[in-house]
Amino acid sequence: MTTINFAPIGDTPFQKLLGHNSEIMRQWTSLGETLEADGALSAELKEQIRRTLAQENGCEYCKAKGKPDPAEFDEKTSLAAGFAEVFLKHKGSIPEPVFDVVKKGFTEKEISELCAFICFSTASQFFGAMMALKPSEEKGL
Repeated sequence: MTTINFAPIGDTPFQKLLGHNSEIMRQWTSLGETLEADGALSAELKEQIRRTLAQENGCEYCKAKGKPDPAEFDEKTSLAAGFAEVFLKHKGSIPEPVFDVVKKGFTEKEISELCAFICFSTASQFFGAMMALKPSEEKGL
């Protein structure tokens, strides 16, 4: 059971927890859709990063959506996943030599998008963990 009850507003269990504040839910969902879509980085790369982060960020609902799939990794995805793991290990304080490596494989536009995606995904996963959101909650809709 989640920490708080679901609101009647929202399409997913996650949105129903944010739905107690409809404007926050709307803006959060909009930003999530923007960040998850193809941009400077592909949606597929970002999904592998989301999965990488989910394994450590404590949200069972997010973890249940799957582990990263190394068979889907190309060189860029491998570099991004490694960067996400460093982010997790250092709690956001990325050592400069790590950024030096990332700068060799990504443009500044891509790095900005990658960092924004990692931070937003982590915030979403922390929210799910705080709210004790479980994969079984999907059945309750």
